Amino acid sequence: MSKPLSGHTAAEEAPFSLKAILPPLLAIIVGMIMVILDGTVVNVAVPNLVDFFNSDLKTIQWAITGYTLALSAVIPLAGWMTDRFGAKQVFVTTVVLFVLGSALCSIAQNATQLIIYRVIQGLGGGMVAPIGMAMVFKLAPPERRGAIMGMLGVPMLLAPALGPVLSGWLVEYANWRWIFLINVPIGVIAVILGIAYLPKADRFAPKQLDLLGILLAPIAFAMLAYGVNEGGSVSWTSRGAELGLAIGGVALVLFIIVELLHKNPLLELRVFRSSDFTRGIILTWIMQASLFGCMLFVPLYLQNIRQFTPLETGLILLPQALCSAIAMPIGGKFFDKYGARPVSFVGLVIIAVSLFLLGGIHADTSLYVIMPLLGAMGFGMGLSMMPLNTHVLNAAPRQWVNRVTPLTSALQQVVVSFAVAGMTGYMTSRITHHVAAAGKGGNPLEATVLGFDDVFLLSAWMAVAGVALCLILRKPKEMIVGAGPEGEGKPDPSLMIGH
Repeated sequence: MSKPLSGHTAAEEAPFSLKAILPPLLAIIVGMIMVILDGTVVNVAVPNLVDFFNSDLKTIQWAITGYTLALSAVIPLAGWMTDRFGAKQVFVTTVVLFVLGSALCSIAQNATQLIIYRVIQGLGGGMVAPIGMAMVFKLAPPERRGAIMGMLGVPMLLAPALGPVLSGWLVEYANWRWIFLINVPIGVIAVILGIAYLPKADRFAPKQLDLLGILLAPIAFAMLAYGVNEGGSVSWTSRGAELGLAIGGVALVLFIIVELLHKNPLLELRVFRSSDFTRGIILTWIMQASLFGCMLFVPLYLQNIRQFTPLETGLILLPQALCSAIAMPIGGKFFDKYGARPVSFVGLVIIAVSLFLLGGIHADTSLYVIMPLLGAMGFGMGLSMMPLNTHVLNAAPRQWVNRVTPLTSALQQVVVSFAVAGMTGYMTSRITHHVAAAGKGGNPLEATVLGFDDVFLLSAWMAVAGVALCLILRKPKEMIVGAGPEGEGKPDPSLMIGH
């Protein structure tokens, strides 16, 4: 195994105290809110950016694509960076880099500068979530892990829903530059809290550096993200899509081979030997594909079919965010008491029923029908998401957590990208089908709505598959991999003391 370079090696265990971990938890939550929020705010401002820079849509879309590629490229490096330099140092440094990128974006003078500065943002933002999740997981004892991770999950679901509201308000009543500038004070607070309260943990120097993994991982995940983005927005037969998927696919296969053969891999793929981990991660993918794919199309329906403004759309989506925030701590507490299976089962049933009902909406369906359905979907999401994520991390050996959170984050990025692109293509084909079926006298608007309904129904059936898969979840068995630097199943004493 690797050797500690520095940090605490506490001989005695510090007793768990919720009050003691609240300050570091707050530092992590503020940092994650900032990064996740930024992933959604730019989408709303795209038309304004096209006009302001006197550019075209394809060029401005690269401000989003470049950010996604940079994010995908650095996520796999989070575990190695944490082991080598320490979680606190890397977390604070990446937040600083993200704030720097945000400040630069706010003063961009042309589209090229904006794209470059967004890449800097992505390079900083990619590691924040996996490192934050790993730190919180190690702060909490097993019997309180669900509740603590549930607290962390609130910003993960609130931020994407609040992003369009904030962005819509800033674009409409202030200036597009504020969607980036607002990150600066939030980031400064996250850095101050991080320096003051994040605990120092052991750093480990790998005996043998996984150079091939470090080279192949960014190529694999960034090119796959690019290929999927080109396939969904342009065409699956376009040169960009084919090149991205081909290079990304080959790099991914080579990366998997390298990781399985390496003694100290960049991402710990051996964790898939645990059937509990594999079941949990597959179920998580199904839920994420169903939810995140669908979450894209509800705002599209509200803006394109119902002609609501971005700000109005964000406000309509608020019940979903609020119900998620209410359900998240409840799901965490139930997870600690009953485990992942019953909690995720109930959550996914609620999601499936909500999506089936959304699959029957029309062009004039009342908001009094739509908003409660979105609220119910948010409640089911909040109930099941963090219990499933915690279950997946519980199924991994404790000393692999730093390498497993980047693995799950990187895979989520790819799965969600494929889900969004696949559902976009499916909706387009269904709209074409409904328009053809309606004939010359048909209503194109109704045909489009039926296309949206088909996507919601597809998402509902995916959620049903998740419900069925919940039945084979069980409490994870301990996966023995030999002695590690940290005690399995216990909160890391070095994270509990000595800031």
